[in-house]
Parts: sequence; structure tokens; C-alpha cells
Amino acid sequence: MSKPKSPWGGGSSSDDGSDDKGESGGGDDAGPRNPWAQPPGGPRRAAKPTALDDLLKRARGNGSGGGGRGGGGFQLPGGGNARTLWGLGTGLVVIAWLLLTSFHTIGTQEIGVVTYFGRYSGTLSPGIRMTLPAPIATVQKINVTGIQTFAFPDANDSAPNLVLTGDGNLVDLSYSVQWNISDPQKYAFELANPDDAVKATAETAIRAIIANSTLDEVLGNGKLSIQTQVAEAMQKILSDYQSGIHIVSVALNNAAAPSQVSDAFKDVTAAQNERQSNITQARGYALQVVANAQGEAARFNGYYAQYKLAPDPTRRRMYYETMESILSKTNKTIVEPRGIAPVLPLPGGRVLTDPGAKAPAAGGQ
Repeated sequence: MSKPKSPWGGGSSSDDGSDDKGESGGGDDAGPRNPWAQPPGGPRRAAKPTALDDLLKRARGNGSGGGGRGGGGFQLPGGGNARTLWGLGTGLVVIAWLLLTSFHTIGTQEIGVVTYFGRYSGTLSPGIRMTLPAPIATVQKINVTGIQTFAFPDANDSAPNLVLTGDGNLVDLSYSVQWNISDPQKYAFELANPDDAVKATAETAIRAIIANSTLDEVLGNGKLSIQTQVAEAMQKILSDYQSGIHIVSVALNNAAAPSQVSDAFKDVTAAQNERQSNITQARGYALQVVANAQGEAARFNGYYAQYKLAPDPTRRRMYYETMESILSKTNKTIVEPRGIAPVLPLPGGRVLTDPGAKAPAAGGQ
């Protein structure tokens, strides 16, 4: 009875179970067959892998359990599908580049300064505008209506800002400058750092004007004139540099003495305020006196006009009015002619008797 065929070949065996032949694979029944040998009829043709198989193979890292080249990351398939994906990705990038660099949204307070290869080309008004894509064209958005403010010294700087006055005194000064952009083209191209230029110009102008002013003017009623002069000086410097910047205003926020002599300056300030108060009172009194004198002069001119028309009645009326004015403010003593009023009672209980009058008879006779 024949034994079933083994997958390793159908060779005969000895009685003790050992193989009669060696392990050579000479034929079908000559000995055990090599499992790694080619099958009968030659090697079989492998099936062509599909794009999905190739994609999965690359995703697994070429079947090496994630240890293949590229660290097992995802890789695009090769062949025609790879060219399609690369073309699609490139198209999306180009479209995004065109949208982001060709269309510009200009705000209502802004002006867009356009340059082509770095050369000024023009400006864009507010709205959605289109230019050539970058790097061919670039657009710089500039706020032309908003007012910017610089404060000196800076809020984070606690050190005093000492400025020398024309009479040799030091004053701790804080001020602010408001400005805007009048010419976007000049602002964008004439100065490398326009904001720093405004700060430097403000420092130069304020020190020049304070150096020609006295301490009383800086601390007192000369602030308005100093602010105007500083604004004009700053505008002249920035205009000479073609900066495209317009100075709106300059404000002296605080002008005080250095902390080392603040008490003495307080006394000086109090004395100046008292002096100014006295001057104001004196001027008020002078105006009152002048007004009264002018009224008296006008009244006299009226009397004179009446006197020229009727001298005697006017003279008599003026005499009566004058006597009435004088006698109404004094005690009066009236002495009648002899023999009419022998006894005249006076204030204080005194009795004035006319020496030429006769004494009244007893019993009132």
C-alpha cells in the first residue's frame, strides 16, 4: 500500500523510517522536494500592483513595519496619479498666491501706496482694489486721517525731563505732540523712520523755544505762545525734509521745578499769583475811577450846554443843587433876624441866645 504523497516529495524510505536518498531534489520521486525551489513549469508571473496597493505599500513604509526610508510617513504614489496630485497642489498654491497678493482691502481711513519692483507707481483709494501679484507689486497701507499722539517723556520713563530756560533755570517739562500724514508718498519714501523723526524734531524744537523763554513764561501765562512756536518750528523742519507729516498741535502738559527746589518754586509761584491778583485789583479800581470821572465830565458838559442857552437860571439852579447837596449831609443852624427868635434850641441841649433880643416876660407874656 502506497503512502500518501508528502509535500516534501514522494521518495521511498527504509524499514527504520530513514530516507534512502539524500536531500537533493533531483526529480519528482528521487527525493524530498525543496520548498523554496521553483514550481514545476517555471516561475509564476506576479500580478501587476494597482495604485491602491502602491499607496498602501508606501503608507506602510514599503512593508518594513514603519522602519523604511522616510520614517514610515505618508508618501504620494508614483506614476500618473502622482503627476495629477502634484499638478492639483501646484494649481491651488498659485490660486492662493494670486488671491492673497493681488487683491487688497483698503480701509476708509487708509491710502494704499503701490510700488512695482520697489518703484512708486500710485495710490489706492479705500475699497477692494487689485494689483499685479507679489513680488511684482507691493501695497503699503497708510492711515492718513487718524491723528497720532506722542507723549514726552514716555509713560514708562520716570526720569525727569529737564529743559534749560533762557534765564538759566531748569524746568521739568512734559508735553505731547499730535500729528497726522498729509502726503502718503513722501511719508513712505522720504524718511527711513518717520515716527522717530517726529520724536527727534519735537525734542529739538521744544528745547530751542524754551531756551529763548524765561521761567515765568514757561510756568505762567506764556505757555500758549510757547506751544504755538514749537508747532511752527516742528512743521518747518519736517517740511524741509519732505516728510509728508502735518503737526496738528503741541501741548505743554506740565511744567514744574525740579524736585530738589520744588518748595522754593512753590513760594515763588504763590508770590507771582498774589502779584497778579494785586495787579488785577488795581486795574479794576483804575477803571472804576476813570468811569466815574468820565461820568462827571459828561454831566458838566451837559450843564455847560444849558448854561450857554440860559446863564442866570442855570447859575441859580446849580447853586441851589450844590447847597442842597452840602447841607443835606451836615447839622444846620439857622439864625433869623433880630427880634424874631430869641432862643434857638441846638443839638445836645445847648441854647443859643441872641444877645440883642429881649428876654420873654414871665408867664409867657
